[in-house]
Amino acid sequence: MPAERAPGRTAATGLDDLAPILRPVMKAVAAAVGPHCEVVLHDLTGHEMESTIAAIENGHVTGRSVGGPSTNLGLETLRSEEEDHDEFGYRARTADGRDLRSSSVFIRDADGRVIASLCVNVDMTPFHAARAGIDEIIGSADAPAREEIFAQDISEVLDNLIESAIAATGRTVALMSREDKIAVLRFLDDKGAFFVKRSVDRVARRLGVSRVTAYNYLDQIRAGTP
Repeated sequence: MPAERAPGRTAATGLDDLAPILRPVMKAVAAAVGPHCEVVLHDLTGHEMESTIAAIENGHVTGRSVGGPSTNLGLETLRSEEEDHDEFGYRARTADGRDLRSSSVFIRDADGRVIASLCVNVDMTPFHAARAGIDEIIGSADAPAREEIFAQDISEVLDNLIESAIAATGRTVALMSREDKIAVLRFLDDKGAFFVKRSVDRVARRLGVSRVTAYNYLDQIRAGTP
């Protein structure tokens, strides 16, 4: 008695008619993704699970070839054939411990019986290696963070330092006290800003003080007297 039609991909023809259609598709997928992508067609018509692989591309991924066996998922499918066993993007593992990203689609005949499965297995090893290399270049999240200013000229670097120094006081220039302005110069002196020519003049203008006052503040800072 024919089995009740079950969910899944249905083919009106048998595997002999289906295989010539699927083989070019398998080659296309394998060629598009690359040599780390295995595509396998399993023949499940005879329930001979010791030898189900009817066609395979990039069999080196799992070390299998035509005539090879089914996986445990194929066995589970036949155990409960009426259920939908299609799965996409699940994690699998090779015998030697490599991670795979896999998808399996089960094909049924006109009566709803499972006659084949088309499986795609992508070896994630090269992607893990690439991620490790990127992580090594980028560095870990625990690496110390330093603010470094990259600019077209040194005046832009200085302007950025001045703005950072002002922001650190938590006040606008108009509301700054004498101590706040001294703090700005101390910040800039610690950062080496005054190695830039005419930097004191630039800072004085930004803080709204005279050049003489700015130098006076700087002298006090370096003497440890402010």
